Amino acid sequence: MYYVYVLKTNEGPYIGYSTDLKHRIGQHKRARQKADLVYYEAYLTDELARQRELQLKQYGGSWRLLRKRLLL
Repeated sequence: MYYVYVLKTNEGPYIGYSTDLKHRIGQHKRARQKADLVYYEAYLTDELARQRELQLKQYGGSWRLLRKRLLL
């Protein structure tokens, strides 16, 4: 599986991509004081997950809608 995720950190929301979500979240928590997983989506292909990550990072409308749903 491939994952796109959103973390709530001290610096603000963080959008990322990983094939091993649990391991990646652990890395974030070691690097930051606070890194809470608030949302993730699972995909069957690498291409779909990377497209979604870019969509959230590059297109304001997609990110605004998700942020509104998550109350961030």
